[in-house]
Amino acid sequence: MKTLKYVFWAIVAVVLILVGLANRDATTLQAMPTAFANLFGISPQITLPLFIVIFLAVGAGLLLGLVWEWIREYPERVEARARAREIERLRAEVAQLRSVSASPKKGDDVLALLDAPKRQTA
Repeated sequence: MKTLKYVFWAIVAVVLILVGLANRDATTLQAMPTAFANLFGISPQITLPLFIVIFLAVGAGLLLGLVWEWIREYPERVEARARAREIERLRAEVAQLRSVSASPKKGDDVLALLDAPKRQTA
């Protein structure tokens, strides 16, 4: 399985290198359309190789998707924490009830042994 993981990441690396080599031409990115830039007298722009623009766009999309899913799954995480607290409370209650009911009573020695918490052997 480890080898398969290395092969996958090697293929991803080769594809990224090929995309980078195929898209080395310079591209100018403008923050405003030309009409607004002329109107306000400012034209924020930057010139980068196209592969950097592609990689940044893919990275921004992945980050946006990650944040979106994290926000969307918030109710499930809250419910899971509440269930975990409830399970822990119920386990403590069962352990407490077992310790109370495990005390032997007259004529109930067999029942006390059956109800006693089981010891785990190592």
